[in-house]
Amino acid sequence: MAAPSEGMSQELEAAMEEEEDAGHMQADLEQEEPEPRLRDTPEDISFEAAANTIAFHPSQDILAAGDVDGDVYVYSYSCLEGGNRELWSSGHHLKSCREVSFSHDGHKLFTVSKDKSIHILNVEEGRLVTRFSKAHSSALNSLLVIDEHLFATGDDGGMLKVWDLRKGTSIMEMRQHEEYISSMAIDENKKLLLTTSGDGTMGVFNIKRRRFELLSEPQSGDLTSIALMKRGKKVACGSGEGTIYLFNWDGFGATSDRFAVKAESIDCMVPVTENVLCTGSIDGVIRAVNILPNRVIGSVGQHLGEPIEQLAKSHTGQLLASCGHDLKVKFWDISSLCSVVVDDYRKRKKSGQLKALSSKALGGREDFFADLREEAEAPKEEQEEKSNSDDSD
Repeated sequence: MAAPSEGMSQELEAAMEEEEDAGHMQADLEQEEPEPRLRDTPEDISFEAAANTIAFHPSQDILAAGDVDGDVYVYSYSCLEGGNRELWSSGHHLKSCREVSFSHDGHKLFTVSKDKSIHILNVEEGRLVTRFSKAHSSALNSLLVIDEHLFATGDDGGMLKVWDLRKGTSIMEMRQHEEYISSMAIDENKKLLLTTSGDGTMGVFNIKRRRFELLSEPQSGDLTSIALMKRGKKVACGSGEGTIYLFNWDGFGATSDRFAVKAESIDCMVPVTENVLCTGSIDGVIRAVNILPNRVIGSVGQHLGEPIEQLAKSHTGQLLASCGHDLKVKFWDISSLCSVVVDDYRKRKKSGQLKALSSKALGGREDFFADLREEAEAPKEEQEEKSNSDDSD
């Protein structure tokens, strides 16, 4: 009886050794698996329908997007390969979602739609917290969160409304524009609300006193976008004809300057620094533009011939996101734009091609700093450059 028992013991021991070897092999394979590659920017996010609007969370690596079907998506993004993750989505809107914006504390997400409704959702869960089902008589087109209690909305008929969440209703309603309200901005004192419209005018509204101040003189094309520049001393308005119109803060009635960007249109723009803003166009190109001196610095990126709907800057200021008709949200590295200014002294070489300002922009970034200088350069070096430039002229 002893012999069979001994044979079974040997077989059991051999099986255990095989299992142990297999375990070691599995561990070795797991150790050999490469770690996710770190990219310069997060990967593109693809959608089933074109995204109209995007917004970055004010303090976390989270992005919200609204599409033409009325769906809202919230993603966490990362520069690690495969690091983007959908957190939740909402299909409460019946028609196209035109604008999304986070509250300043990042706890709420505001959305407006062509279905004339305003929705406020809980960012953590995507739960609908507040709904204004018939907020306007026309389709909503623009949205601006003012502070923790107030926000403003504009519609296709030119109506502006300012809402107070404490009262649960609008506290100011004015229709001064003849066409849709395309975008809005407010000064740091939260007093003057500025609007741009398809009628070619910029509107000025005092929300402290709840009164209309004035309309600017009409421009030749639709005003599509607005940005406060130069520490609030200048207002830049983009137009459907590809021109940036500049207003002095104390001179809203008439433009102080205008600048043709040589783009077919300027459909959206976002300030990157006090001097530099980025524009999106129907030609799919994202341009970096310096304000005073007025100059197109170059191309940040592109959606390859597809119109760009909106641009947004991340809470760190390092990333720019764009959404276009190619059903994608793309990310661009704009960190270099924060540390350079246009050289007033060096003449810009005439060239038909835009300079590439990021590794993903067409043409690479070989000549990025040709017309730029680092802010940190010593005054002596700047003077030498000026002298050399004068000699060459």
